[in-house]
Formats: sequence, C-alpha cells, structure tokens
Amino acid sequence: MTTFTYSHADADLVNQPIGYWSSAAGSAVVHHIRTMLAEMGLTQPQWWILNQLVDAPEGRSRDEVVAVLRGYLDTGDGALLHDVSALHDRGLITEDAAGRIALTEEGRALRSRTAGRQQKVRAEIHEGITDEEYIGALKVLQRMIHNVGGAAWHH
Repeated sequence: MTTFTYSHADADLVNQPIGYWSSAAGSAVVHHIRTMLAEMGLTQPQWWILNQLVDAPEGRSRDEVVAVLRGYLDTGDGALLHDVSALHDRGLITEDAAGRIALTEEGRALRSRTAGRQQKVRAEIHEGITDEEYIGALKVLQRMIHNVGGAAWHH
C-alpha cells in the first residue's frame, strides 16, 4: 500500500470545484478499468456484452443485449453491434439463425478470467476507502446530480 497525501487542506477543499474533481475521478477510474480490459483483449462495451450473456445459457437476442446496454457512457447502438460482431469473429460468442447470441466456452473462460481481474481492480480503486466513505461519496454525487436536474442510472 502506497502512502497517500491529500492535495489540499480541508479548509481549501470546501471551495474546490466539484465539476473538476468528479470529472478527474471519473476519467482516472475509467482509464484504469479500460486499461485492464485492454490487457485482457476486450473493450469496455465487449465486457458489458459478455456480462449480459453469462447468465443466459440459451442466449439473448442482439436487440435485447443492445437495448439493455444502450446509453452506457454514450456508446451508441452501432458501436455495440460492431462489438457483438467482433466478439463473434473472435469465437467468443455464437449467433443462431434467429439472431440469439450466447457465450462459447472460450468466451465464458475469458469472461471468468476478466471478472477475477475486475475484482482486483475494484480493490485497487477502493484501497483506503471504507464502505461508509464510498456510500457517502455516492450519495453526495447523487444529490448534486438531483440538485441540478440531472439524471443518472446504475446497473
């Protein structure tokens, strides 16, 4: 565990812009996650697709998977459909004549390995942060989103 030093005294933090800090946190965390996924040979949307199929041994339709994932980090339908095709081309998913996609054994194995790595990344991101602090931070961000008339989703 590395030693962490806060950038500002508490008295100075109260006047720091939330837009900057929330954006910086989001960018750093997403970059860290995407780097791990790239090391596993996946894009973030491909990871989401594999996760939509893990509990569906009979498969799901392309349209159903895209509908569930629509809007995640501004990823459009075209990009998601491209990622479905890319996973198919790599032999990680199959597609039947009705357009139902399902994980192959290779896809299931990669998803499992990546899920294990994802747990390590989550631990890295949460190092030195209690569950109570994490919950508090999310509640503050949710309230700020509400205060400005924004909308947020979760999965």
